[in-house]
Amino acid sequence: MSTETRHPISKSSTISIPRKAMVLAAGRGKRMRPLSATTPKPLIEVMGKALVDHVLDRLVEAGVETAVVNVHYLADLVEVHVSKRQAPEIVVSDERKRLLDTGGGVVKALPHLGSEPFFHLNSDSIWIEGIQPNLMLLAEHFDADRMDMLLLLAPTVSSVGYDGVGDFVMDKNGLLSRRPQRDVAPFVYAGAAIIHPRVFAGETETAFSLNRLFDRAIDAGRLYGIRMEGIWLHVGTPRAIGEAEATIAASAA
Repeated sequence: MSTETRHPISKSSTISIPRKAMVLAAGRGKRMRPLSATTPKPLIEVMGKALVDHVLDRLVEAGVETAVVNVHYLADLVEVHVSKRQAPEIVVSDERKRLLDTGGGVVKALPHLGSEPFFHLNSDSIWIEGIQPNLMLLAEHFDADRMDMLLLLAPTVSSVGYDGVGDFVMDKNGLLSRRPQRDVAPFVYAGAAIIHPRVFAGETETAFSLNRLFDRAIDAGRLYGIRMEGIWLHVGTPRAIGEAEATIAASAA
């Protein structure tokens, strides 16, 4: 498949790799029960490595210097674990008293993220890399003049461990729209993005979903996506752990 077909967005004329990232690690991981009854989902292991370390290692490879990690459920375990890392520098955003969801959690962390675009990752966003590292792919194609957010997207039908109906339709220029009702969308959000902090202007430190800002950006014509390289591993249930490990092992054979 040609590069133009895979990545319809033209590369930004000035490539700027974000040096900061937000990693969401505060959720309860209900679908991962019974494992998550005693182990927070970010610390559940795939191939002998905690999910959150898969994510943080990708950030280090991309050159990220500081990662803000929010905590809520079994917060002490997550905080102790990430504090042992040598890189990236970890800043813990404490949501012990109140879980702020995917949007409000970022609002609380904004003082640590600064005024420049940052990587935004779910703590269970793992994948097998393709030709080009996916965080670099995001950085190369993010254009702050045209975009408020650039989402990493995976094909709905070929992602490992995912059995949903997808999230987005993407046009030839990379602009995103929501999945039409009763249809299967070709792309699912893979839990990684670059976000400009201006999208949080006017938001307060209350619990709300990032989906609200996705929809606002769609209405403004400023939500873009890019198809990832490689294979997305959706590790949402105990069964999905085995599927992910089998896929990783097969890819390394």
